[in-house]
Amino acid sequence: MEQNEEVATLAGGCFWCLEAVYADLRGVARVVSGYAGGHTENPTYREVCNETTGHAEVVQITFDPRVVSYRELLEVFFTIHDPTTLNRQGGDVGTQYRSAVFYHSPEQRETAVAVVAELDAARVWDAPIVTEITPLNVFYPAEDYHQEYYQNNANQPYCRAVIAPKVSKFRQKYLEKLKR
Repeated sequence: MEQNEEVATLAGGCFWCLEAVYADLRGVARVVSGYAGGHTENPTYREVCNETTGHAEVVQITFDPRVVSYRELLEVFFTIHDPTTLNRQGGDVGTQYRSAVFYHSPEQRETAVAVVAELDAARVWDAPIVTEITPLNVFYPAEDYHQEYYQNNANQPYCRAVIAPKVSKFRQKYLEKLKR
C-alpha cells in the first residue's frame, strides 16, 4: 500500500458486482474480492455460500483519499445496492449477501453512521437501512478465479443480467468520476 492510500471494506451482495463498479472509479488503486465478518479462518467460497462461516462477500478497496473520499465510496455503495433488504440482494439470498460496512478506523465508522443517518432522514428508500456498521477484524481474499470476475467473464449470463445493469447505472450517475 502506498503512503497516501487508505482501505475500505464493503459488503453489498455479490462481490463481483461491487468489484466491477469500484474498479472503474477514479482514485481507486485496487479492488480485491474476499470475505469478512465471519468466524472461520481462511474460508472457501463453498463454505461461505453454505453459510457455515458467518462471512459476507466483500470487496476491499485501496484508494487515494486525495482523489476520492471515503464518503464518496459510501455514496457509490448506497447507489449500487439495496441496503434495506436483510441478507439478500435481488435473487442472491443468504447471510453472505448482507449489506455491511466494515470500518478500519473511528473516522470511517463516524462517516458511515452519518451517511446512513442522512439517507434514512432523506427517505431515499421506503424501508429502513439494515446495513451493518462493524469493525473489520480480518479480511480473507477470495480465490483467484473471483478476482476481476466481471472483467474476465462479461458475457457470462449472471454478468450480463445482474452485474452489467449495476455497472451501467453507476457509470451514468458517476460519469465525471470514472477512470476513463
